[in-house]
Amino acid sequence: MTEITIPDRIKEELKNYDLAKLRTLTLTLRQRCDLELIMNGGFHPLNTFMNQSDYLSVLKNTRLSNGSLWSIPIILDITKAFAENLAAGDNIALVDSDSTLYAILTVSECWQPDKKEEAHAVYGTDRHPHPGVEYLYSKTGDIYVSGVLHPIQSPLHFDFNELRHTPAELKQIFSEKNWHEIIAFQTRNPMHRAHQELTLRASQQNNAKLLIHPVVGMTRPGDIDYYARVRCYKYMLAKYPRDTAMLSLLPLAMRMAGPKEALSHAIIRKNYGCTHFIIGRDHAGPGNDSTGQSFYAPYAAQELVSQYEEELGIKVVPFHEMVYVKETKSYMPINQVEKTHTVLRISGTEFRRCLRERIDVPEWFSYPEIIAELRKLFPPKDELGFTLFFTGFSGAGKSTIARALRVRLLEKYDRWVSLLDGDIIRKVLSSELTFSKEHRELNVRRIGFVANEITKHRGIAICAMIAPYSETRKEVRDLISESGGFIEVYLSTPLATCEERNPKGVYTKARAGLIQEFTGISDPYEVPENPEIEIDTSQYSLEECVDLIIEKVRALGYLN
Repeated sequence: MTEITIPDRIKEELKNYDLAKLRTLTLTLRQRCDLELIMNGGFHPLNTFMNQSDYLSVLKNTRLSNGSLWSIPIILDITKAFAENLAAGDNIALVDSDSTLYAILTVSECWQPDKKEEAHAVYGTDRHPHPGVEYLYSKTGDIYVSGVLHPIQSPLHFDFNELRHTPAELKQIFSEKNWHEIIAFQTRNPMHRAHQELTLRASQQNNAKLLIHPVVGMTRPGDIDYYARVRCYKYMLAKYPRDTAMLSLLPLAMRMAGPKEALSHAIIRKNYGCTHFIIGRDHAGPGNDSTGQSFYAPYAAQELVSQYEEELGIKVVPFHEMVYVKETKSYMPINQVEKTHTVLRISGTEFRRCLRERIDVPEWFSYPEIIAELRKLFPPKDELGFTLFFTGFSGAGKSTIARALRVRLLEKYDRWVSLLDGDIIRKVLSSELTFSKEHRELNVRRIGFVANEITKHRGIAICAMIAPYSETRKEVRDLISESGGFIEVYLSTPLATCEERNPKGVYTKARAGLIQEFTGISDPYEVPENPEIEIDTSQYSLEECVDLIIEKVRALGYLN
């Protein structure tokens, strides 16, 4: 049973609950963001996570069951295991990862959703390359639970508290400033000159003050972290005329649902006291699919939200893409550019290359302070941290090669190198684990977590373990790839060779049935599909294996 952290000031509110008997649910980041906006009024009229009736109504009608306009399911998902023996009237403590109690949910119902139906209704597709669909299928629990929510305290924040406002607080600030017309600008990216020009025009054309209202809850994997973005927004804020713009942070978990999400964003901004809302090109879209095609038409979000403008009570301010025109040395909407004009652009990929390779970025694109801030996030590739993730049968040579590789890297390069050997980790971090499938996956995740911290701080992590399951390896790859490099090293040494080596006599014991669920004998090994490095160690010496790995890492650009 998790020990729940409760501040003294709210213990009085909990006298009616037997805390020792509460089921405890540790919230995901998305759930925590959703809970905060339910509790602070950002998701008005919701006052709890949706029940099945509201959920189905939103999917089919873009409305709650009472007729209120709503476009995105706000649900509390749980696993089937957690749902076992859960009954109406049970109380669930909703806690953060540090066991801080935020709310108690008195259960009224549980149900199993049709995720394919949800994917099509919300995202317009069930294709896995869509990040929202991927999250729905791979990370969202299979059971949804609803009930009466008893708020205890809002989720805690330790950063930028002067910029975090509830809807009520923001409305009070608008009143004190004597602002009556407020136009909101949604963003999950750093702002550059094109964004400034767009927002300035929108404000002037609508005689409105500007609220820069960026998402700092959960955005798309790979997005720039919000700490750097907020520092950039502060630089940008100083470029607007005095008392025409302000900055406030929105703890929203984005779904990247394009038009449906744009409608949700408009409802949220209405709740925060705004009168106008800017919707630009491909609003809340996830970009292109694997074939290079956009998931949504460029201005589909504008078209959908405009249909509900009167009911929403907030004016939609549609804008075309802003581009820089060489001849006029100014920005203008793409639909106003003449055929004789030369449009200058820098793609996101090109911009990141400029940052990483220290190439000058033209001043027409962004401000020097913002460029300097973002350069900190894009060191040259050979200064990035990375993980070498060894996988293969027991006896393939993982530990031996990993040890030799670590010594070679320390000898040749001025870098911190850490070895995370599966056998050693089991004695230190995972001594309580068995060799069941569940525990082997947990051990790999633990090692992945540590490797990610090393990579994040620009070190080199060498992980050596069997890691037989492809899905768990993918989880670790996805985690570490957000921090630096991930290089999978598959030692494809044949099972027969590994048995001949028979380290510690484990294969003999496994064949005799003395070791259960042994990889390659009584449990499967899922072969990596696209490892960065594949080596059959029966064909090379130890020195040659190390040479091959270092050569590949250098070719990938992580070592000079």
